[in-house]
Amino acid sequence: MAHGDITHIDIPVGDMERAKAFYSGLFGWEIAEVPGFEDYPMWQAPNKISGGGLAPRSADFSQPRSYVEVDSIDDTVAAAVEAGATLAMGKQQISETSWWAVITDPDGNAIGLYEGVTDAG
Repeated sequence: MAHGDITHIDIPVGDMERAKAFYSGLFGWEIAEVPGFEDYPMWQAPNKISGGGLAPRSADFSQPRSYVEVDSIDDTVAAAVEAGATLAMGKQQISETSWWAVITDPDGNAIGLYEGVTDAG
């Protein structure tokens, strides 16, 4: 069902340029726009392992969100709901080989789910 590894952390921002300068200057993060995701720059920590995206802040996205890699979003959502979670955003396609969804745990924390690969090459 689930790999369980945290693969990505999204940070909501109101001013993209200010956020890029802040995080790259403070933590040394490399921040770059990925073709096809121009309004969603990706960050990578100096360890080349930790990373995520800077996403526009919205009413339903106002706190950082971690994404957990799973083998099957459908199976994980079913198990999460059975364990007391709610589905906050159903499965949506990212690319030809990857999908995401969001659940809310019993304490109200939003947890992203990620299935697939982004490098189809």
